[in-house]
Amino acid sequence: MIEVKNLVRMFQSGERTIKPVNNVSFELAQGTFASIVGKSGSGKSTLLSLLGALDKPTSGDVVVDGVSLAGMPDGKLTEYRRRDIGFVFQQFNLIPNLTALDNVMLPMEFAGVRRSIRTQRAKELLEQVQLDVDRHDRRINRLSGGEQQRVAIARALANEPKLILADEPTGNLDEQTGGHIIELLNSLRREHNTTILVVTHDRSLANKTDRRFRLQQGRLTEETAPKQTQGTAAAGTAAVAAAATVG
Repeated sequence: MIEVKNLVRMFQSGERTIKPVNNVSFELAQGTFASIVGKSGSGKSTLLSLLGALDKPTSGDVVVDGVSLAGMPDGKLTEYRRRDIGFVFQQFNLIPNLTALDNVMLPMEFAGVRRSIRTQRAKELLEQVQLDVDRHDRRINRLSGGEQQRVAIARALANEPKLILADEPTGNLDEQTGGHIIELLNSLRREHNTTILVVTHDRSLANKTDRRFRLQQGRLTEETAPKQTQGTAAAGTAAVAAAATVG
């Protein structure tokens, strides 16, 4: 369970006070696939950074399975990121002079996993994301954008995280490849019971998630889930969450 409680991130810009995240609260049950939509500059990436402990809030808290991140020492936050969070970045953030296999193994190396185990797990993950075996030993700069995104997702799953945070996971991909990536995330979510939160401009992506939020000027509301066509997973109708108030 992910609980976000009255989260605020405030910056000073000259004499102006900017709140890209303004008193945001919500909960996500384990295994939920959720999305946050909103215009550029609405605070989506800032919120993702706060959830992943890449940034610290001005006030409020993020609680993961009953453990509060507020006031947690930097060393413990690093451990949290390494153990519980998988990141999928818009620009992939893969190491270009390493192979696909080595990129997926890297988080496990940092976590102290034995080489034989991390090699085997990396191979299994690359197979799960349907990267052709002949691409496993290719350097990242010799892979297509869709292939690199598959490697990035495999890397995000390397340490079996509780939560995957994906920033515009289809933003650099064509429509067909983007559709495959969303199907892949959904199938991996079901198989691993991993909670997935994506921020996106892509309405078609958001419509395929269990819960859909909108962030506007730092304030979060939950939108009514779109009706599912026959044969798709029924998301039901989500209750409208209370809009955040000025902190």
